[in-house]
Amino acid sequence: MDVVVAVALTLMVTWVPALLWWRRQGRGGDLGGPARRATFEMLHTASRAAPAFRAGLTEQGAQKAARHLRALLDCRAVAITDGEKLLAWDGEHDHHAAEGLAHAEVTLGNGRTQVHDVGCDRIDCLIRRVVVVPLATDDRVVGTLAAYGEDVPAGLIRAAEEVAQWVDAQLELAELDHSRALLMEAEMRALRAQISPHFIYNSLTTIASFVRSDPERARELLLEFAGFTRYSFRRHGDFTTLAEELRSIDRYLLLQRARFGEELRVTLRIAPEVLPVAVPFLCLQPLVENAVRHGLQDRSEPGLITIIAEDAGSDCVISVEDDGIGMDPEEVRQLLAGERRTPAADEAGIGLANVDDRLRQVYGDEYGLVVETGPGAGTKVIVRVPKYRPGVTAS
Repeated sequence: MDVVVAVALTLMVTWVPALLWWRRQGRGGDLGGPARRATFEMLHTASRAAPAFRAGLTEQGAQKAARHLRALLDCRAVAITDGEKLLAWDGEHDHHAAEGLAHAEVTLGNGRTQVHDVGCDRIDCLIRRVVVVPLATDDRVVGTLAAYGEDVPAGLIRAAEEVAQWVDAQLELAELDHSRALLMEAEMRALRAQISPHFIYNSLTTIASFVRSDPERARELLLEFAGFTRYSFRRHGDFTTLAEELRSIDRYLLLQRARFGEELRVTLRIAPEVLPVAVPFLCLQPLVENAVRHGLQDRSEPGLITIIAEDAGSDCVISVEDDGIGMDPEEVRQLLAGERRTPAADEAGIGLANVDDRLRQVYGDEYGLVVETGPGAGTKVIVRVPKYRPGVTAS
């Protein structure tokens, strides 16, 4: 994504001078102020058009952006099409709007800039020519941008092509946003699928063992199991509150303690002020599952799981620690980097890698997992999330 952003910024730098030149040469005459102010106005207009394309080349977005693009090009009218229909028309003499797709047909077919005469028998109509430039993503023409005027001088053609390249960059960003959303959805499905069938089987077996000896306990465990599965397989929202995530973990640990009894000990220390913090859905569950697995593996004495959530200024810091067999730090590095792909490693590390990837996607690389471990030294996984981040809201 950084590459695309850099391209977009480069395009901004290159086409602003072109647009300024066109406006100096065109019917706008003198800019009426310092060049610096004119440049600012251009950048401001472009910034107002950019959000309209962040959902892709849509009719709603094109209609919002068209007037800003017309202001940039300083032409009589602007038309935007996709490959099938006219998405937006902005400007004078809208009786030509019905011809927009026909004017775009050649450019849609060959991906090249075209200049056409616009026939009109109305005396009051000032539109006589149009330049049509392609809009493309991944070298694939997805639409066109057309600028209409009394004439189409070289300056307008150049400006239209530069603006179209800038729109292309916005559409590339939109596709990256969409791809990232699909990736996060796929990772969420992977996390849900990772909920161990063994855990489900063992939980139901444990519940069944209490049916005769302690029916009330069996009923309570069954309700906790239902609550855990309902939360884990919910289908809405990428984020939840820390309180909800911890409640699900509490259900999971209650079921595990019912199975292992005194072999599993749990300590929680949660600062109340961080409970409302929004966190990625299922970002802690895989860490706790790994802690239980490693905390009880190959040992005769009870295992201890410690979960701490603290207020750290602008961040919330959560740690999940076990006193089990630990891991090789290099193996952990390989797991998080996606370099280790043995079946055993997948079982132990797919959850860690998934959570690490999601944290980095949402908050940036500085918010990836921190894992402190060593053979025989237990494992501590630290999650740090901002207490507030625009666009991150629990649902």
